[in-house]
Amino acid sequence: MSSSPLHTRIWHEEAEPDNPFATRTARCHGYDVYGQMMGRARWADMVWLLLKGEAPSEAEATMLDALAVALANAGPRDPMVHAAMCGGVGGSPAAASLMAALAVGAGQSGGARDVYLCLRHWAQCSEAAPEAWAQTLAQTGQPTWLAPDDAGWPAIEHPAGFDPHGVRTATIVQQTLETLASMSPGPRLPWMRQQREALEQAAGHPLAMTGVAAAALADMGFNAQQGEMLFLLLRLPGAAAHALEQGDYGFKHFPYPAVDLLDDPLNKHQEATA
Repeated sequence: MSSSPLHTRIWHEEAEPDNPFATRTARCHGYDVYGQMMGRARWADMVWLLLKGEAPSEAEATMLDALAVALANAGPRDPMVHAAMCGGVGGSPAAASLMAALAVGAGQSGGARDVYLCLRHWAQCSEAAPEAWAQTLAQTGQPTWLAPDDAGWPAIEHPAGFDPHGVRTATIVQQTLETLASMSPGPRLPWMRQQREALEQAAGHPLAMTGVAAAALADMGFNAQQGEMLFLLLRLPGAAAHALEQGDYGFKHFPYPAVDLLDDPLNKHQEATA
């Protein structure tokens, strides 16, 4: 039996005795993936094991499954799904549609960076009493990667995890918070369920799905980097499905209204030639 030189802390492979390019066994943090896990472990078990290096408890895997259902499809109004549908209607390859979705969904306006910043705030809360959590979560501030003399860069427009355009907390956000708080192993989601109105008053905006997702990920022990990556992964199924659907429909059934430009060059040309 020979061992492949290509192994990491996460993954260890053993090559077939007669072919060093074919895998005989593959272990993820010591677990035999194809010999023991396959057919017994859930997708949530595998993702948890890959990211955290240990198998989840039944309650932890169930909660991750519930979060995955909540995030699987944000719907056509979400910019990430819209980007994937643009790829689908234009006949782009699958990878291009997904990359478009990831590029748009990675941002700070309801995207994965919002979750990352919110998880950073939750990390700051770990040393503070719950009475101080609302103040920490409602902060905005400047991006930390800016140089001190880069004063021309706009400030962060809203606290991470809140909806800057919302009028009140969306029903699906409340339903997700209620369900996840009832199964959470940590203190953040139950606290958020109890203090939601006061928290929203401190932030000046209603709670967003990114805020609930970040609290859930923090309660499950994921750090900011892990949470940002996982949030992107969990939102891809809906983007993929809508891209495929729009590819079948074609451009004549694209559900978005035409863009009404305030400074449309075509209108200027028509006015000049009239």
